[in-house]
Amino acid sequence: MHELPVTERILDIVLKHAEKNHVSKIVSITLKVGELSDLESEWIQKYFDYLSKDTVAGGAVLKIEKVPIVLKCSQCSESIQIRKEQLGDTTCPECSATGNFSIESGREYYIKEMEAE
Repeated sequence: MHELPVTERILDIVLKHAEKNHVSKIVSITLKVGELSDLESEWIQKYFDYLSKDTVAGGAVLKIEKVPIVLKCSQCSESIQIRKEQLGDTTCPECSATGNFSIESGREYYIKEMEAE
């Protein structure tokens, strides 16, 4: 259910940009969503469709690009891409360190671009 406030914020941002730039119709919005964010694409679109009805964003398609999980080894600074299932069970391929990583990407979500008329 945390998709609702996120979607409200997305809509608020695009409507402000649309008004500022005299946009008559928002066609699509591209979002970058990290694999660790736990945001469900299907629910974001459903909430967006409901919330944007009767606005210039009504009917806009959300294009969601997933951002992979990238960890950085604290020992050697090697960056490695992993799957969600590998969290907590990762070994650095460069120096063989285990469990001492920082997250470089995978938690973020932001608006990448908006297509409008």
